[in-house]
Amino acid sequence: MSFQNPVFIPGPTNMPEAVRQACYMPTIDHRSPVFGKILNPCLDGVRRVLKSETARVFVFPSTGTGGWETALTNTLSPGDKVLAARNGMFSHRWIDMCQRHGLDVQIVETPWGQGLPANRYEEILTSDRGHEIKVVLATHNETATGVKSDIAAVRRALDAAGHPALLFVDGVSSIASMDFRMDEWGVDVAVTGSQKGFMLPAGLAIVGFSEKAMAAVETAKLPRTFFDVRDMGRGYANNAFPYTPPVGLMNGLKLSLQMLQDEGLDNVFARHTRIATGVRRAVEAWGLELCAVSPEVYSDTVSAIRTPEGFDATRIVTHAASAYGMAFGVGLGEVAGKVFRIGHLGMLTDALMLSGLATAEMVMKDLGLDIKLGSGVAAAQDFYRHGSGTAKQAAA
Repeated sequence: MSFQNPVFIPGPTNMPEAVRQACYMPTIDHRSPVFGKILNPCLDGVRRVLKSETARVFVFPSTGTGGWETALTNTLSPGDKVLAARNGMFSHRWIDMCQRHGLDVQIVETPWGQGLPANRYEEILTSDRGHEIKVVLATHNETATGVKSDIAAVRRALDAAGHPALLFVDGVSSIASMDFRMDEWGVDVAVTGSQKGFMLPAGLAIVGFSEKAMAAVETAKLPRTFFDVRDMGRGYANNAFPYTPPVGLMNGLKLSLQMLQDEGLDNVFARHTRIATGVRRAVEAWGLELCAVSPEVYSDTVSAIRTPEGFDATRIVTHAASAYGMAFGVGLGEVAGKVFRIGHLGMLTDALMLSGLATAEMVMKDLGLDIKLGSGVAAAQDFYRHGSGTAKQAAA
């Protein structure tokens, strides 16, 4: 691929140059008051993005996977029961992590392309009269399939069942790009990472804990050391980490949070919806379909696009990289070879997205698919011309 081209993978995403430069900073004494001026704005800014008044925010040198482990090991004990649906590769991996930690996972198998089955959750939770289920896992945005699930509906299922289980949400590819309401949805642990909506390199696991989750920390018996939020909290009390912090990444996070606030979170979410809608118009013009089965589960950060039966979708990704220096995402797990993915999150504009759509068209045409050059681009252009706030302001 070419470093001059934007990437259209679902993460890591394109970085604003100012954020990249913020990460590239001189060495400081991370035990000096200077680090507190980086740390505290990060914690406060993440809390605002989560739309929470009370969440305890923790930032670890890791990735979203480390965030999953932070959630589990700080709140659960060996043999505890967890309820989870498997509807994509990332829900599958979180389930796998639970099982490796000796947790008892009740799995609701769900077709890839569908959202989380909140009604089935309610049935299972209602029948769990002994409240053996300690945690419900929910993947807000399944990155492998381009499926967004209704977290508010999962919370309603818990409440309707009168069940005290904690609600853990994987928001790795949604938080900071799509609306996330930790307090309103009753989320107990929210997990994300630095390399998607926050427009940074991979390297930070970012988690928010509710007061209820923090209470569970005191009785949890799964082993944890590096990811112990108690140690991290004691470090924060002294404007420090319990070990050497990733200062450069934290400085980049501080700036990215400020950029999100300056744009306005509602504007950030609207931009992602607008760009995603243009991509969906292009897919329709190509005569192709999304992996996501219906509009209510369409993701605003990634589209997994099905190719015709018998065509290896991975060829699109490899040809795009070799012939045009542009990166798209491959299919994963059950949809490997059946879809290719276009990431449309983070630092992205309508115009940048059009370059990705134009390249995707050339690639598919090169590979013999029945694609008319310009068809998808024109469909997206038509929407962006009439649906873009920027275009409307310019016209006025």
